[in-house]
Amino acid sequence: MAAPADDDSTRARVLDLIAEKGPVSAAQLAKVLSLTPAAVRRHISALEDEEQIEVHSPATMGKRGRGRPARHYVLTATARTSFAEGYSDLANRALRYLSQVAGDGAVDSFAAARGRDLERRYSGAVEAVGKDPAERARALADALTLDGYAASVRDVGDGSYAVQLCQGHCPVRDVAGEFHELCDAETQAISRLVGVPVQRLATLAGGEHVCTTHIPIAMPALRKRAVRAAKGAQGLRPPAAGRQGPAATS
Repeated sequence: MAAPADDDSTRARVLDLIAEKGPVSAAQLAKVLSLTPAAVRRHISALEDEEQIEVHSPATMGKRGRGRPARHYVLTATARTSFAEGYSDLANRALRYLSQVAGDGAVDSFAAARGRDLERRYSGAVEAVGKDPAERARALADALTLDGYAASVRDVGDGSYAVQLCQGHCPVRDVAGEFHELCDAETQAISRLVGVPVQRLATLAGGEHVCTTHIPIAMPALRKRAVRAAKGAQGLRPPAAGRQGPAATS
């Protein structure tokens, strides 16, 4: 039987891995940590009882195969706050100091550099799927999820004109609450990655439950009725001066 200290150490490793890779399943945790699935489930149960982790509910649900789907775990809001508050406090202090000694432009420059880093990190994944903005958004969501952002893509309407990129986690959420330049730079990076202008609709830093970026993928065509009406209006216009035709001769 494992000693309590060993249990605490392993549980901390499970929590760290969920924080880094979530949403992640018990089977994935067991493989990475070289533990039995039963041992991992015991730690997961304890962390759920402590309200440190919860089952992730994806924003969009695709078609499921037969059998019970695997449960994937993420940190709770309370755990995320306590887990990152030390780093967030340090980052906030650093950016405040940077602003004081070098001006607001230095913060803008730092945020832009982070945006370029994000673009370099994910450009290979999105370039591999071609030029379609929707496919690039899905590739970006997959890459972000591997880095712990819990990202997904949902269709707007029937998905013909726009999709939304949703991010359930953000490593700089608390810092971006004070320094919005980080969110702005990330939005610009997403725009460059998917290849079209995008609009950030909601952010975790702004108090929403998810970061949502609207990505247009096609321009809606004019309805036939609108086209006919426009042509009809043109037909009712009086002829322009000098174009009435030849004058009558005597």
